Amino acid sequence: MTSISEFIVRKDNLGEGRVETREAPTLKDGEVLAKVDRFAITANNVTYGVVGERIGYWKFFPVAEDGDGIIPVWGFADIIESKHPAIETGERLYGYFPMASHLVMAPSKVTDRRLFDGAAHRAGLPPVYNSYARVKAEPGYDKAMDDDRMVLYPLYATSYCLYDFMKDKVWFGARQIIIPSASSKTAIGCAYAFAADSAAPKLVGLTSARNKAAVARLKLYADVLTYDEIEKVDASVPSVIIDMSGNGDLLGRLHKHLGDNMKYTSNVGVTHYDANAMGADFIRERSEMFFAPGHIQKRTQEWGPGAFEKQAFGFWKDAALKSRDWLIIRREDGPEAVKRAWADVYEGKTPADAAWVVGF
Repeated sequence: MTSISEFIVRKDNLGEGRVETREAPTLKDGEVLAKVDRFAITANNVTYGVVGERIGYWKFFPVAEDGDGIIPVWGFADIIESKHPAIETGERLYGYFPMASHLVMAPSKVTDRRLFDGAAHRAGLPPVYNSYARVKAEPGYDKAMDDDRMVLYPLYATSYCLYDFMKDKVWFGARQIIIPSASSKTAIGCAYAFAADSAAPKLVGLTSARNKAAVARLKLYADVLTYDEIEKVDASVPSVIIDMSGNGDLLGRLHKHLGDNMKYTSNVGVTHYDANAMGADFIRERSEMFFAPGHIQKRTQEWGPGAFEKQAFGFWKDAALKSRDWLIIRREDGPEAVKRAWADVYEGKTPADAAWVVGF
């Protein structure tokens, strides 16, 4: 029998995690058993936990105990057992997996390059998270970029969605785009996308004093300011905020400083998860949570299946290669490595230029 190891957290205290082991269930007809090879752990996964109840992230990989949950991750897995007529053992998948060693899947809508997990409990969840790439069928698949893909594709895909969303809205009339938590990888992905468009407004990055020099070295932002320098942001021009921090105090200060020139705030992440309650000066009526799968679904309806994803994938690959100039990927294996990586990311100890790729 195959044993499944799972990293389980308390929903009300994400820092409290443990590894539990159980026997894999006997596969039913139409099911497969995927052995999770490795997965990335980034601040993106912290966001999944923080907004898990609101957005539904806890529903993907449910556990029996009330109050417990498994945080989803992006990674690769190999099929080691199959009772599905169209899926053979040895198949390699990229997609949305639990922080675990294995996953029982029920493949549906199987095509040469893609399949969906048709498990009943996932039926009402966003399709982008239920879709898995059959990577061996991808033209030009390069296994040497697996680590880059685990770490950066989910983030840079969101970055590209944000860029495309803002462009679709004609930048909300803004002449500058301000990005708090500018050292975050999703922010850097946004900066790559906006910097490549000569018609886009200028970018202003806000970051900690510790990260200011590193952000400036990227040469993607027109200005890089620390959080103590918010009042130096030009408040005389129409502005849009793409917020990766979720820091309510910081956003309140920035909204108050910009006043009527704060045209729109897109709330994306919560890298400052411990400060994500919005204060009195936060302008709620011109702020909205950004949900990348919703934008992808909109573009799918407008452009047809796969068209937007093709653009986003091309952007990701180009930006990922550029990111090798500064990104250090820490690769470790074993239950203790998973626990250590999660604690490091959750506690904000992972440097801006580093990322974790781990596996059981």
